[in-house]
Amino acid sequence: MSPREASWQCPVLHVDMDAFYASVATRDRPELAGLPVIVGGGRRGVVLSASYPARASGVRSAMPMTRARRLCPDAVVLSPTAETYACFETVSRSVMEAFRQVTPVVEAVSLDEAFLDVSGAVRRLGSPYDIAERLRAQVYDEQGITCSVGMAGTVAVAKLASRRAKPDGIVVVPPSTATTFLHPLDVQELWGVGERTAELLRRLGLRTVGDVAHTPLGTLQRAVGAGTARQLHQLAWGRDRRAVTPRRSVDDPDKSIGSDETFGRDTDDRAVVLRELLRLSATVAGRLRAAGVAGRTVTLKVRFADFTTITRSRTRSEATDVTQEVYRTAAELFTALGLQRARIRLVGVRVEGLVPRSAVQRQLLLGEREHGWSEADVAADRARRRFGDLAVRPATLLGCDRA
Repeated sequence: MSPREASWQCPVLHVDMDAFYASVATRDRPELAGLPVIVGGGRRGVVLSASYPARASGVRSAMPMTRARRLCPDAVVLSPTAETYACFETVSRSVMEAFRQVTPVVEAVSLDEAFLDVSGAVRRLGSPYDIAERLRAQVYDEQGITCSVGMAGTVAVAKLASRRAKPDGIVVVPPSTATTFLHPLDVQELWGVGERTAELLRRLGLRTVGDVAHTPLGTLQRAVGAGTARQLHQLAWGRDRRAVTPRRSVDDPDKSIGSDETFGRDTDDRAVVLRELLRLSATVAGRLRAAGVAGRTVTLKVRFADFTTITRSRTRSEATDVTQEVYRTAAELFTALGLQRARIRLVGVRVEGLVPRSAVQRQLLLGEREHGWSEADVAADRARRRFGDLAVRPATLLGCDRA
């Protein structure tokens, strides 16, 4: 079966711009074509983006610039300016608008990637593969940059497929071959598996997605907890209940609730950052509960001392308004950055993909406690309403009052 024929079973597209920031920053400089290029700040800054020749030397986003220069001493380093950031946003808006000309079901994940459900466009535009080719050509013609597309029957598999399509390609994974595609992959490629969860799984000897798929659910539950085990087991077999949820941008105020905080002084202290992420998570989760909504996607924002800003997101299997669940996801996203002495100016936590809290059904599994963090949050909210905001808070935040 050809990729075009197989794509009829794959209405979910994950479109990811190739080395987006580096591509936009260099598209009008033909003399840099084929050279290793790093977009980032000064000596104490971090890498915002790297071209593929630079990535071949081991350079990756969020890496300290000092390390990136050691790995790739011949790289051309471009420092972003306010005008550069404005250009990134302009290109992103144009690309997302091109997507919406094809289908209204576009979920913007960040400036440079989005999920599309094209099931309603195939009668008008042809197979999903034809649609993907059309979009790639339009992005290149209009913006002068390339993108890669993963196509599948589910959101999670489509995202993994787009990684295999890079750079400048298409990978189609129909449902009939999803497990063949998934099972050889490293366990950390599964959606939601950070370094901590990956380490817990590897202690059990589970190194590939196939290992997770063929492990009894009870064994996984004892290692990573009931909710995470259930989600990983489903994803390992190519099953994903998530649907593409239309969202115009990661900062859409109608579909997200978030909070940022700028430190009084730039810091590279991991404990200080994690404590602030806990405080922000508590604030955001409290606002979610007050609004009667819950969200599935947790987004972390980090702004470094040189004003370079990056975001990382993770979508949960179930929507949540629980402080500890929001914080755990944000903390795992921060840890996964692998920062080393990079000074941070601002951090932010945002929960997106909001739905009414009444529509969220949390299913208890055998062995789970009937009451937990959710009930604790509700009780704490009551206490704060009666006695003030400082009446109840996580122990980690004691002694960290703000003026």
